[in-house]
Amino acid sequence: MTPWRVNDYKYGVMTLYWAVVFTLLGMALGSFFNVLVDRLPAGKSIIRPASHCPACGVKLRVPDLVPIVSYLALKGRCRYCQAPIPRRMLMVELAVGAMFLFLYLYYGLSPELGVALFYFSLLFLIFIIDLEHQLILNVMIYPAALAVLVINLLPADISITPGFLNGLAGAGAGLLLFVLIVIASRGGMGLGDVKMAGLMGLMLGFPGVFVGIFLAVISGGLVAGVILALKRKGRREPIPFGPFLSLGTMAAILWGQPIMDWYLGFFGF
Repeated sequence: MTPWRVNDYKYGVMTLYWAVVFTLLGMALGSFFNVLVDRLPAGKSIIRPASHCPACGVKLRVPDLVPIVSYLALKGRCRYCQAPIPRRMLMVELAVGAMFLFLYLYYGLSPELGVALFYFSLLFLIFIIDLEHQLILNVMIYPAALAVLVINLLPADISITPGFLNGLAGAGAGLLLFVLIVIASRGGMGLGDVKMAGLMGLMLGFPGVFVGIFLAVISGGLVAGVILALKRKGRREPIPFGPFLSLGTMAAILWGQPIMDWYLGFFGF
């Protein structure tokens, strides 16, 4: 039996402390992400006006804005006019809180954690906005690409970054591949998907971008097949692909190299 040690207790307490901190931080940012999801596609300011009920226009007070708790306490309805609050508000706060907790447990307190929190927040926003509005916004893609270029200049021992030149190579490969896909699909995909593929390449590098795209295609195909089988949408109705590109990028950031090694193993490499 392993003897109990004071250091083990301290480590456990600190792990729990930071787990709670990152979970709460994620929930708080999830509340802000809901604002971005509502306002960015409409071209509205994310600062003014202050948070308010879209139904009655009343400015929300602090008790109305506590992540998750306010939604549950108000039973999903506005305190002032009883209009329903979109369930998406609650789900985003829960999802971002869980995402931040997972990333902390996966990376620990490290430079990789900081990069991962930024990347996953960005990818999650793209996921939700494209899912809800079928838009991949330039106001997000272009600043994000610039930020990722700067991050790729960080020291090479930060394993989550592909490096500056490799990131550019990945972006070029992603852009070229998706330009060909857009041409072949004859309008089935848009330029937003092309720009997203370029951003994926900057994050994943070469050949990691192909892992992300492969995972996006597989997951997108499976979900589209289920949706069509259940007759939730017709064959001519568009299904946004941005969410799957985001998911593919997230998975490739976390497990891209093992997936690539597993695949090449079939060919004896």
